[in-house]
Amino acid sequence: MGSSTMSLILTFLITYSFADASKPSSKGLSFSFYNKTCPRLEDIVRDALAPIFTNDPTSPAALLRLMFHDCQVQGCDASILIDLSNSSSLTPPEMGASKNFGIRKRESIDMVKSRVEEECPRQVSCADLIVLAAREAVEVSGGPRIRVPLGRRDSTTASGSETADASLPSADTGVHDALRLFNKLGMTTEEAVAIMGAHTLGVTHCLNIMNRLYGPLGDKTSNMNPEFELALKVICPESITAIQNASFVFNDPSAFIFDNWYYRNTMAGHGILKIDAELPLNPETAAYVEQFAAHREDFFQAFGSAFVKLSYAGVLTGNNGVVRSMCNFVEF
Repeated sequence: MGSSTMSLILTFLITYSFADASKPSSKGLSFSFYNKTCPRLEDIVRDALAPIFTNDPTSPAALLRLMFHDCQVQGCDASILIDLSNSSSLTPPEMGASKNFGIRKRESIDMVKSRVEEECPRQVSCADLIVLAAREAVEVSGGPRIRVPLGRRDSTTASGSETADASLPSADTGVHDALRLFNKLGMTTEEAVAIMGAHTLGVTHCLNIMNRLYGPLGDKTSNMNPEFELALKVICPESITAIQNASFVFNDPSAFIFDNWYYRNTMAGHGILKIDAELPLNPETAAYVEQFAAHREDFFQAFGSAFVKLSYAGVLTGNNGVVRSMCNFVEF
């Protein structure tokens, strides 16, 4: 939808809605799933998360990333929350994967779950709570209000670390592979470019950009502002030690605000990851980068649609899966 059309239907304080509740939802999910069994669910989740967001401005980015990493491995089934000590598998669960380095705030979902259980025992899945928490994270950071269908159930197993590492995109993933990944989830190219805009929140750990800064010439990209490259090398020196692996750089100047600065940065040669640098250069994605950089409303609209499609990934519904009473534990 073009910006001229969008301007006719948007106002300054608009609440964004990305799906029609009167229409049947994909994958067996529903906008009214908990209307009878837990009618105050969204209020409980919002109230439980409010102090977390207030006390830790990095928590929205962490909860959004938690959803991405859950949904991209085995589907949106809360398998990422299963602890090793409670896993029935002899292999390490998903959190043992190297690509899950830096995943945080899993305990926040456990806390929200305990609050929900007080009012609606054994009704609401941890998988739905992860999606709702990510939705709240986007909105509280200044992003769109996204309506998400619910009704996911939880898995009883977690993928092993090797499987998780194979499923998650690497820090060196380029545009072609990213488009293929998101296209498999039913996203259009516009939506795929929009979902990558989640990089507008949070940080990137130095270990994820070492190849880009210091790798062979073929691993680098020319689309990096020289002064920006120098600044990154100061923060992330080539001699970085294992202890310093927790070092990070902010994704953009407004790393705590969900906005369209990500796209402006990529066009200015300030993209941190390989995919950030390639987006404005690739003929399939360049026009959308320019569109989102110029029109925040267009970005929000496309991101909301892409977020919902991501939340459909590999969901368990009906008689498949369970509703875990504790998110990190699987009862048998």
